[in-house]
Amino acid sequence: MTTGVADSFPTGLGSMRGYPVPLGFVFRSRAKDEKASVADKASLTDSNQPRDPQAPKGRPTPKRSEAQSQRRSVANTPTTRKEAAKRSREERRQALSRQREALASGDERYLPARDKGPVRRFARDFVDSRFNVAEFFLPMAVIILVLSMVRVGALQSIALLLWLIVIVLIVLDSIATGYRMKKQLNERYPDENKRGAVAYALMRSLQMRRLRLPKPQVKRGERP
Repeated sequence: MTTGVADSFPTGLGSMRGYPVPLGFVFRSRAKDEKASVADKASLTDSNQPRDPQAPKGRPTPKRSEAQSQRRSVANTPTTRKEAAKRSREERRQALSRQREALASGDERYLPARDKGPVRRFARDFVDSRFNVAEFFLPMAVIILVLSMVRVGALQSIALLLWLIVIVLIVLDSIATGYRMKKQLNERYPDENKRGAVAYALMRSLQMRRLRLPKPQVKRGERP
């Protein structure tokens, strides 16, 4: 009598012939099952176990001011090119407004780079504290020009003479001012960079006092 294939299995397994075993269950990776079980246990442990308030969180808690500044910077960050250009124009306008106020008040924080520093401040105060021949050059030039336009030989000769006198006085006064100021700068600021300070002061002396920028911060006769 021929024996079937099913009868060759052991008795215990033969009773399960009516319930076929899926192939996926047979060939399923044991490593995946182990990883899944470990992940489930870890998630259950993390969710059920309360965190110790004294335990570190992995990163320091930011201060309130830092958190507010971060939120403000994120909120103020422009999202489009148009907004960025508008923000840039607004910042430039505010910077120019602060600079104009500083030129009127002498605030060192917002002055242009050419006017900043103790050396430049001393040069301005040195010029503003005294009378300079060069500051009267513009009104005297107007007077000389009017005299030279009059068709009178004597007046034209006087205008020419006045013109020469003014030029000589301006040159002599500028040389004396530059010499004295350079000497005081070397005494007061021996370690500071004094390059261009004398020329800066002489250019300021050519301007009328009320038109100078930054505005004079000392009175005439007052020592800087």
